[in-house]
Amino acid sequence: MTMNNLKFFLGIGLAIVLVFFATSVYALFTQGSTIPTDHDTAYQVSTIDALMQGVYEGVQPVKELKKHGDFGIGTFEALEGELIVLDGVFYHAKADGRVYLASDSQTTPFATVTYFDRDRVFTPGTVMNYTVFSSAMSSQLPSQNMVYAVRMHGTFPFMKVRAILAQQEPYPTFPEAAKNQSVYSYTNATGSIIGFYTPVFFRGLNIEGFHLHFISDDRLTGGHILDFTLPLNTTVEYDITPEFEMVLPTSGAFTGVDLSQDLSGELAKVEN
Repeated sequence: MTMNNLKFFLGIGLAIVLVFFATSVYALFTQGSTIPTDHDTAYQVSTIDALMQGVYEGVQPVKELKKHGDFGIGTFEALEGELIVLDGVFYHAKADGRVYLASDSQTTPFATVTYFDRDRVFTPGTVMNYTVFSSAMSSQLPSQNMVYAVRMHGTFPFMKVRAILAQQEPYPTFPEAAKNQSVYSYTNATGSIIGFYTPVFFRGLNIEGFHLHFISDDRLTGGHILDFTLPLNTTVEYDITPEFEMVLPTSGAFTGVDLSQDLSGELAKVEN
C-alpha cells in the first residue's frame, strides 16, 4: 500500500469516527426528550364566561396540560383553589393558604398554559400597585392586540392573594362562590408573579388585560393576585404568543350554558 493510499484510508476512518462521535453525543443529549413544536402557542381549556356561570367540572387532567406548556395559570375541578405552573412544575394553591404539588390526575375546568420563552423585557422606573401596573404596562406593550405570557420575580413589599374553597353541586356562579373566598396578605414576599395579558377582543374567552398569580420562592404560599406593590426597577418579562389553541368540553354543563351574555362587568368585580 502506498503512502497516499494509507493517508486516504486513515482519513476515511477518522471521518467515520467523527460522525459516530457526533451522532452519539446528539443521541445522549436528546434521549428521552421531547422538543415542543408549539412554543408560541397559548393553550386554553374552556372559557372564562363558562367558569363565571358555574361550569366547574374538570375536563382536562394535569397530565394532558403538561404536554402543552411549562408556564401558566388556571383553577381546579369544583373551583378549588388556583393552578400555578412555573418552570414545568404544576402547583395547587388552596384556600387554606398553602401550596401543594398538583397530581397528574387532577383536572381543570379552566386554564391557560404555554412554553415561556422571553421575547421582551421592560423595567418600570416607579413603584406601582396592581391598578397602576395594569394601565402603565398595557401602554408599554408593542401591541395591545396580542397575547403575552408575563413573568416577574422579586421581593414584593405587599402581596394580596385569594383562593376559593371547593364548591358543591349544584354549583353557584363564580361571583357567588367568590363571596366566601379566602384572602391572604403578605409583606416582603419573595417569589414569582406569573400570568397572561389578553387583548380586549378575548372578552368572554379569557380575562381582558392582566391575569396574574403569585407563588413564593419557598413554594409555601400563593394564589390569584388581588393587589400587590411592584418594587422599583423590577424586571417584567414578556413572551409574545401569537398562536392560540382552545379545547372546549364536549359534555356536561358547558354544552347547555348560555354564553351570549356580556359578563365583563361582573368579571372585573370578581377579579379585583
